[in-house]
Parts: sequence; C-alpha cells; structure tokens
Amino acid sequence: MGHKVHPYGFRLGVSRTWNAKWYADKGYTDLLKEDISIRQLVTRRLANASVSQVEIERGINHVTVTVHTAKPGIVIGKGGANVEALRQQIGRLTSRKVKLEIKEIRQPELDAYLVAINIAQQLSRRIAFKKAMKQAVQRTMKAGAKGVKIAVAGRLGGSEMARREWEKEGRIPLGTLRADISYGQVHAHTTYGRIGVKVWVYRGDVMPERKAPREAAGVAGA
Repeated sequence: MGHKVHPYGFRLGVSRTWNAKWYADKGYTDLLKEDISIRQLVTRRLANASVSQVEIERGINHVTVTVHTAKPGIVIGKGGANVEALRQQIGRLTSRKVKLEIKEIRQPELDAYLVAINIAQQLSRRIAFKKAMKQAVQRTMKAGAKGVKIAVAGRLGGSEMARREWEKEGRIPLGTLRADISYGQVHAHTTYGRIGVKVWVYRGDVMPERKAPREAAGVAGA
C-alpha cells in the first residue's frame, strides 16, 4: 500500500514554516475558527486575484495577515481602496488590530496551487485535459522548475467511468526533506461532476541552516 504524506506537513520545521504563527493555551478553538473565517473571506473576496496562500501571525493584541498573490494590483486597487476595504472586513471578524500585508508572487508558473487553479479553470471551460496538462508542464519547466508532476482524476472528458491520468517531467524527490516542493490541490467544477487536480513542482533544494559548532577550545577543556 502507498504511504502518502502531505509535502508541506512532512517538511514543517525543516525546510518549511507554518502558515499560522501563533500559540494559545486558552481560547484555541475560537482563534482557530477566526483563522478559518479570515482565510475564507480572503479567498472569496480575491477569487480572481490569483491568491496562493494566506499567512496569519498573531501578537498580544494584533493580527498580521499576509496575502501571497500573483496580481497585487487587483488586491490593492485604485489608491489602495480595495486593500483598505478588505482590512476593515477582516477587522469585523476579530477584536484585535489588523495589519494586512500583500506579497507578490513573481513567478506564478512555479507556484503549484496557481498552476492547479489554471488547469481547473481550463477543465471547467471544457478544454481537453491532456492539452491543459501538457501546456502547464511546459510553462512550468520553461520558468525554471527542476521537475513537475500533474495528476487529474474524475470523469475526464465526460466519460462514464472516472479515471486518473498524470503528466510528469523532470525530478520530483518527495522523500527528500531539503527539496523545495510546491504542492497544490484544486477541484474543477464541471457539468459532468467534480475533477480533482493535483500539482507538484520541484524548485531545487533548500539547505537548512546549520547550528554553529561548539567552541573548539571549550570542547578541548571539557
């Protein structure tokens, strides 16, 4: 049997960090619900702004929400109107002071979630799944990825029986902890049912920071 592990959860604390940076002894469930509602609001409001991920960091009396997007112009709006409106809406969900940060994704072709959204949108428009997958693989490899794998599953092409198809190029070392692997999973809603799209993008290795060795003199004197 296969032993499948989420590429992000597998690398937490080694080559990846958490998307929610806070700690709570009491009121944990309330803060978790708040996090979920903030993420849902941002996803709903910025559905056409190519948002890849939302990071939430909490202090004693403030919340910092960082939105990673490939289209920062749409998020910010004319004169920052959109971003201010979004900040106020997030403020209604929490009693803390809200700080909103926008980070641009310079190469959306190397972000697996954005690649998966692009394929899902094409499948919804009835574009042939093989064509959509091949083009996405070519674009990602051209952008400088060391490997990419795309898998789609469901009633592909409207067939009666669901099946799974995949396209791969380059290396995808899922078992290597230092490998920088971007992963995205999206559902395409079509007239003949839901089609799942999974994308893995290998962007090279991230070398974890080594701890400074003990003083040689101190070791000798011990």
